[in-house]
Amino acid sequence: MVKHQPLQVYERQLCLSCITGIYGCRWKRYQRSHDDTTKWELLWSLILLLTFCLLLVWFYFWWEAHNDYNEFNWFLYNRSGEWSDGTVPILTTTAAGFTYIAFLMVLALCHIALGQQLNLHWLHKVLCQMCGPFLHIGALAAVTALSWIVAGQVARAEKTCTVIYFNLFQVVVVLLYLSVLLGLYVVPLYITSPCIMDPDTLKPRPDVIGHQGAPMLAPENTLWSFQRALQMNVTGLEADVAISVDGVPFLMHDLTLRRTTDVGKVFPDRQMDEASRFNWTDLQQLNAGQWFLKDDPFWTVHTLASREIELIANQSVCSLEQLLKLASYHNTTVVFRLRRPSPEHPCYHSWINDTLQAVQQSGVSQSLVMWTPDEHRAQVRQLAPGLIQTSVEKRSPQSLQKDGISRLLLRYNQANFSETHINLTLYTVNEPWLYSVLWCSGVSSVSSEAPHILQKVPYPIWLMSPSEYCLMWVSADLISFAVVIGIFIFQNYHMIRYRTSGMRSYNPEQIMLSAAVRRSSPDINVMKEKLIFSEVGNGVGSADELYGDNGYNYYTNQGISQ
Repeated sequence: MVKHQPLQVYERQLCLSCITGIYGCRWKRYQRSHDDTTKWELLWSLILLLTFCLLLVWFYFWWEAHNDYNEFNWFLYNRSGEWSDGTVPILTTTAAGFTYIAFLMVLALCHIALGQQLNLHWLHKVLCQMCGPFLHIGALAAVTALSWIVAGQVARAEKTCTVIYFNLFQVVVVLLYLSVLLGLYVVPLYITSPCIMDPDTLKPRPDVIGHQGAPMLAPENTLWSFQRALQMNVTGLEADVAISVDGVPFLMHDLTLRRTTDVGKVFPDRQMDEASRFNWTDLQQLNAGQWFLKDDPFWTVHTLASREIELIANQSVCSLEQLLKLASYHNTTVVFRLRRPSPEHPCYHSWINDTLQAVQQSGVSQSLVMWTPDEHRAQVRQLAPGLIQTSVEKRSPQSLQKDGISRLLLRYNQANFSETHINLTLYTVNEPWLYSVLWCSGVSSVSSEAPHILQKVPYPIWLMSPSEYCLMWVSADLISFAVVIGIFIFQNYHMIRYRTSGMRSYNPEQIMLSAAVRRSSPDINVMKEKLIFSEVGNGVGSADELYGDNGYNYYTNQGISQ
């Protein structure tokens, strides 16, 4: 008496074909395999995972580094001599690589979920080797979602396995997964953030100083740039100062005039000369605004009105005295960094006096000027005792007190917020999230290239009390824990029902090939040839055509005993 099972009907399984085809270039049914993945392919899966993690970290780094894009571009300009936005190719390449690797990760997870063998195509392996170095997973939601696959692997354990002899690999996987999950649950205990604080203890909003004016809206270090910054209610203006050969302090950030003026057009034979090698008469002949309209360094020119474009096109090099007069009129603080000329310069020894003379001639109140050069500071205090003595170097409180320095001007990553008795001004702060963190940290003022953006931050982002933060992460942990437990219960319940039903479902190629392994080699070869011919013909032969010649009973999945 022969026991019969219902006839298995072949379905094309287009989704499975695409997954195995794209991941491993295995487009044919007979190329798929439910066997265990080889150690070599497991190694490639691990490399793929590490590459994804590194790319995630790299992508996150460049996304958060948006605040410093301009400094990065200026760094490249100093090395190459050509101005360009160097962040565009980096971000484009990173986004493309991250999308590609993430897509392969999704395909790999689909292979695991469907029980298919991982066979990464050699082309993907080469590209993974090229992508190499970058990123970090860490999100609780992602690890929680992975519980579906982990629970599925546990549930598919053979019923003959006991608790004592449970598959070692599955034990390692479960323990590793639970360790990562537990680590994510408790890591908030060790997380500190300035914005997790009692809102009642929040200090006043930090003042905003226009770094080179408002260089995102107007060409840097020009009068119109400083006027635009004043329109954004800044409390101070910051500039870089050089000395001309005839002793006139003027505003210029770069060592040369190539990037921000038309010196190549007006003085083509002098475009590589240092800016301090020009006299004030020559400097006044240069246009300092047209480059901004041409290069559009911050992609903001399209937002400007026609009147603004006309004003920008006619900007000239600005002197320190002009800036100080503007600040005096608006009662605004001025901080400038003075660059000493080279030893061959006529003003090499008189640069401090030339600058002090410009301050006195402008008529600005000394209490509005932050003096930064360390050279001859004692002499400066005697000649202009009302200046705000400011240091641009991180020094000990004792050293600052000894030199009579009451304020520090530092880059934001150099700040030490424990020194509350020293007024801190941090640069360059362009992003609302960074401004919010510094606000919560108690910083008194920041220097920004984007005062129009910081103007729209009336309150710190993500400010919350410790109790609110505790409630948030405990709730997230409980929800995640409940979801993970629910997934494990569902997977095991589903597998128990599947095993106790007495019915097992196979796809056609698994029925044929798993049964064929018990038959002789000639039978297997004939079967594979028929499968190949059926693929070439874009159709599937009948059951008689596939099995009839080999004495194979497709009702019982067994050979008919004679």
